[in-house]
Amino acid sequence: MKSLLILLSGIFFSFSQAMSQQPVLDHIAIYVTDLKKSSAFYRDVLGLGSLPEPFHDGKHAWFAIGQGKQLHIIEGATSRADQPKRNHACFRIASLQDFITRLRKAGIAYEDLKGTPGAITLRPDGIQQIYFRDLDGYWIEMNDAGKQ
Repeated sequence: MKSLLILLSGIFFSFSQAMSQQPVLDHIAIYVTDLKKSSAFYRDVLGLGSLPEPFHDGKHAWFAIGQGKQLHIIEGATSRADQPKRNHACFRIASLQDFITRLRKAGIAYEDLKGTPGAITLRPDGIQQIYFRDLDGYWIEMNDAGKQ
């Protein structure tokens, strides 16, 4: 009986430990209309590093988005996303001005939170942010929270 109680206690402890762990973000996946163009956008404009993907079917591309997190791009969407700006992915960068130069060279328009073209939002904490869309219409925020 004592060994059964010890066994049950161990099982309960293991189960309660597993249930108390907080979920951790692993990856974000987006559905795109043109994998080749979207991959070039995320690699060349955003500057994300490519990762090996296990499917090797020509319909997936994976990118590193920091600290072991990944962005999975999946081809197959039949139309662009039409989401409000508040529904966005956000990246931080050390120099927002350098990134804006990269956007301009790529012909990508950006705006502030209110929607003013070419403007930058200044948050109350001093962080600057801009918003722009990827090729499929997904909103992206870039901010300088990573500045030195």
